[in-house]
Amino acid sequence: MSKPATKKKDVKDVKISETLYQMIKSPVITEKATMGSQYNQVTFRVPLEANKTIIKAAVQSVFKVKVVKVNTSTQKGKLKVFKGRAALRSDTKKAIVTLAEGQTIDVATGV
Repeated sequence: MSKPATKKKDVKDVKISETLYQMIKSPVITEKATMGSQYNQVTFRVPLEANKTIIKAAVQSVFKVKVVKVNTSTQKGKLKVFKGRAALRSDTKKAIVTLAEGQTIDVATGV
């Protein structure tokens, strides 16, 4: 069975709204994420249902920068034991956003 053809949304079709602010939960501040700054990359935590088009529109509208590319990765939650009780961590998703040459985002200041 084949899937019906779906039209890919263009970044211009997405309106600036509160939902775009919700697409960027927080910046990722790790050693690996900060090393990406030499390649004009910034890493953000995003909701699991966010796709690359929405993330691109959100970053461009919130931070007023030009986004070249967006890479996403989903980390599956794993079972951990806390004080003898097993608990399942939640799944998380992060987006690595590559900015155009000369563009920067200062993640320390916030939105």
